[in-house]
Amino acid sequence: MLPVVAGLLLAVAAGAQESPPGSRFVCTSLPLDTAGAGCPLPPVPMQGGALPPEEELKATVLQLRETVLQQKETIGSQREAIRELTGKLSRCENTDGKPWKKEMGKGKDTMGDLPRDPAQVIDQLSRTMQTLKDRLESLEHQLRANVSYAALPNDLREMLQRRLGDLERQLLTKVAELEDEKSLLHNETSAHRQKTETALNALLERVSELEKGSSAFKSPDEFKVSLPLRTNYLYGKIKKTLPELYAFTVCLWLRSSASPGIGTPFSYAVPGQANEIVLIEWGNNPIELLINDKVAQLPLFISDGKWHHICITWTTRDGMWEAFQDGEKLGTGENLAPWHPIKPGGVLILGQEQDTVGGRFDATQAFVGEMSQFNIWDRVLKAEDIMNIANCSTNMPGNIIPWVDNNVDVFGGATKWPVETCEERLLDL
Repeated sequence: MLPVVAGLLLAVAAGAQESPPGSRFVCTSLPLDTAGAGCPLPPVPMQGGALPPEEELKATVLQLRETVLQQKETIGSQREAIRELTGKLSRCENTDGKPWKKEMGKGKDTMGDLPRDPAQVIDQLSRTMQTLKDRLESLEHQLRANVSYAALPNDLREMLQRRLGDLERQLLTKVAELEDEKSLLHNETSAHRQKTETALNALLERVSELEKGSSAFKSPDEFKVSLPLRTNYLYGKIKKTLPELYAFTVCLWLRSSASPGIGTPFSYAVPGQANEIVLIEWGNNPIELLINDKVAQLPLFISDGKWHHICITWTTRDGMWEAFQDGEKLGTGENLAPWHPIKPGGVLILGQEQDTVGGRFDATQAFVGEMSQFNIWDRVLKAEDIMNIANCSTNMPGNIIPWVDNNVDVFGGATKWPVETCEERLLDL
């Protein structure tokens, strides 16, 4: 475009020198090769294939810079001439008064690509220069970007990618482990809940059996006799009496913390012998068994305020005796009133020692505490049976004196309370 403008300017200038003042100008198109001297073309950048890409980019930038400078010089030198010829171009006509552009339409139109307004030529050249500047800045930015990217080693990029991949796999593994733990916890919770429900159901069935009286070791009558004070008027009395006995076993549950000594849990008196059978712990003496006023000291320790199961066996043959506490045999002996039969028709008192049949109680010898399940058999029970009674695995009411409510009377403020001794014993453990 610039060579065409230069040719046009030269033609107009030549016409102006030959024509007199006031004459009209004739615009004639010039060949492109005739304007080469007045409007030199910028050198074409040569690209060497042997140069590296970075060097080629730098060479291109330098060539573009030179091109911009040449365009600026060309525009500066021709700006003044364009202003002078602005008025003259409007009067360029052919001989018959028609615009030159239409006349030139018959031949080769070499100015058809020029705008008719010179101001538009200036704007177009300015836009071209701005475009070149933009391309220059873009190339410089691209060069800096290429250099920065090339400065980043491939090994570093691969290492970063591997680290990111490892972190992602670790995260996925941890999530899977948490899901597994959640599943295991849910299963364990379900198993524990099922186990707890099973235990509760078993307890409920057990309670139902106790309520229905279907337990094999449930007491015939669930009650206890309470003797809370050491007096000579609180006691209980067994209505039935004993037949003549050549052996016996006496068992009972008792709980006491009285001191000194728990007193007399029970006594059996017959006419002529107030101490036919007596179990007593008096003062600081050990607990004693009296038969026909003969004494044997028993290795029993029952004054700790807890429920204890006590059993005593005796036979007239050689006066053999045994003492059991909580199912365990703690002592045995002989020669306790040997060959003496227990006399019938006497009185059984709970909680007092009798000086006469059924009376003359001594407050210092009174039992203080609670007792239950007082039973008497007319034989020596086996150690296995005593153990089963003590651990509440069986129920064996006495065949001579069973523990039933209508066979026990209380006096002087002694009371009877409903209770299941085995269950109360569990509360003491």
